[in-house]
Amino acid sequence: MAESTVTVREARAHLADHINSAEAGTPTVITRNGEPVAALVPIADFDALEEAADVLLAREAEAVLAEGGPTVTMAELLADLFTERADGAA
Repeated sequence: MAESTVTVREARAHLADHINSAEAGTPTVITRNGEPVAALVPIADFDALEEAADVLLAREAEAVLAEGGPTVTMAELLADLFTERADGAA
């Protein structure tokens, strides 16, 4: 699968064309100042990436548990998340 590379300006000007390309299976890499910053990919590729990330995280969690690593309750996890959110908003 050949990808195309376009600037942000080009991506904006021809967004529908790049969406059609992604739908047809061809990703588009979007650059800013010559550096890749984003990609418009077929949804099947995105879904596969998300699923692979979930599997990897699950394996890492299983490894930590198998080694007797630390665990937290859901209440502790939620408390930490809300504390981080409150600290970030200050």
